[in-house]
Amino acid sequence: MSKIAVTGSLHYDIMLDAHHRPEKGETVMGSACSYKFGGKGGNQAVAAASAGASVLFAGAVGADEQGKFLLNQLQRAGVNTDAVEVIAEIPSGMSVAITDAEGDYGAVVVSNANQHISLETFSQESFWRDVRLLILQNEVPDRINQQAAAAAKQRGIQVCINAAPARLLSPELQANIDLLIVNAIEARDMSDVPVNDLASAKKAAETLAQQFPQVVVTAGEHGVAYCETGKVSQSIAAKKIELISTHGAGDCFTGVLCTALSKGQTLAEAVSIANDAAAEHVSRKPG
Repeated sequence: MSKIAVTGSLHYDIMLDAHHRPEKGETVMGSACSYKFGGKGGNQAVAAASAGASVLFAGAVGADEQGKFLLNQLQRAGVNTDAVEVIAEIPSGMSVAITDAEGDYGAVVVSNANQHISLETFSQESFWRDVRLLILQNEVPDRINQQAAAAAKQRGIQVCINAAPARLLSPELQANIDLLIVNAIEARDMSDVPVNDLASAKKAAETLAQQFPQVVVTAGEHGVAYCETGKVSQSIAAKKIELISTHGAGDCFTGVLCTALSKGQTLAEAVSIANDAAAEHVSRKPG
């Protein structure tokens, strides 16, 4: 069975609900608090596993209760954690996210152990056995993504990066990317095309497809656009749903899309499947 490899962040998330997110200097009284598994890498690995993929994860956690929790949640989801290192002297990564009354959120992330993922993992043939696709994100240092992507490409493995949060990708990393997934803000920052509807999302996708073989631009309530180098961009309108929370929607989309690709679906088919999954995800309260 072909596998998906994921390397990236694992965060112990503190989730807060409030009427609105605080402005500078403002204290806001919240209405609820919960604790959950997170990190873009971890969330995407779990989403892929939930969609039916065989997933292995390369990462790092601290030797603390938060680290134990993160490993347990990966394992419960069926993700292989043999390549997750436990580092005694560094705490696990964490984040604090505030969801407002409209279902949107903002977050602060402290990477901690995620900055120290072992590069040696990617030189081990056993890690890559039967892997068909590698998923990366931007919550770990570029050098980690570079090493993982180069090792994958040397073995003929497709490389996907969800370039979030937005930052400049090194030429060494960019040269090994097959599929770029970005949201409206990230697409704007990378293409200089403001994305505020499906038409502009298609334009941004076409612009970025001059640099990357395949590009997907998620445009929130408008839908999603995608483009392959040398082809005309396409789009799918967002499904009409009752929005509960956007938290984790992008990670769900990425994990499901990559699972579909790993099973031989075309990009168009994979985007449609992932769009449906993300719509269902934002229609329910974060678990």
